[in-house]
Amino acid sequence: LAAAIDSFLLACLLFVIGSLWVSRSRRPPTENGCFQLHAPAIEKVLLEYKTLTATRYTYNEITKMTKKIKYKLGQGGYGTVFQGWLSNGTPVAVKQMEKSYNDGEEFWNEFATIGMIHHVNVVRLLGFCIEGSRRALVYEFKANGSLEKITNSIIAGRCMFRPKRLYDIGLGIAKGIEYLHQGCHLRIIHFDIKPHNILLGQDFIPKISDFGLARSYCKGQSIVTITEGKGTISYIAPELFYGNSKHVSHKSDVYSFGMLLIAVLGMKEKASPLM
Repeated sequence: LAAAIDSFLLACLLFVIGSLWVSRSRRPPTENGCFQLHAPAIEKVLLEYKTLTATRYTYNEITKMTKKIKYKLGQGGYGTVFQGWLSNGTPVAVKQMEKSYNDGEEFWNEFATIGMIHHVNVVRLLGFCIEGSRRALVYEFKANGSLEKITNSIIAGRCMFRPKRLYDIGLGIAKGIEYLHQGCHLRIIHFDIKPHNILLGQDFIPKISDFGLARSYCKGQSIVTITEGKGTISYIAPELFYGNSKHVSHKSDVYSFGMLLIAVLGMKEKASPLM
């Protein structure tokens, strides 16, 4: 019976992967056709996103919020994440950008992308800081950490999750990716789907995070051209390895999601009845 349940769950997850390949026609956005996330002038960006519910903070407020950058949560490709608290005591995660390329393109990618989307399986932007060369993003805090903590439990030879819990996590990630590809005004390619970038919220609801490598383009396009590989080894799609000019589509995220599932499903034999 247990083997049958595992097989059923695996089949369901594979079905979800396949469903992400299905295209649905939607109305093309913007008056100029396609929009891609490059680093524009600060004033123009803030004007375009003036209706955001995210709050703009000064750097002094960010420093106060993080208790003078005291509690480090993790390290990313372009910055460090610290725990902070809003004035009302609400815990938050503050990402301070440390590296900058192409006039801070990675910051604008993340700011513009995450600022225009809202989904239960995508981490929510609460605020930001743009002050001189200083950049910071304020996100909702997820006390359960990242999915990487779970996949790392394979090495330790233990896992406290039932297959149903793993199935729900995988399904939530799939819904988040499907929203990025089909449910937004523009199609968004994340380019770095991996356990480290999946945060686990209340009741272990997964949240896709870290949009520093993201690209968006109108849905009328079937591919987008990039000049350099994006992603993480072991999760990056094969087509991103070859050639100087790379033509990719949102299906590269689907490949990364499949590799993520392999990491998660590798634990199903160690599942415990504790959760």
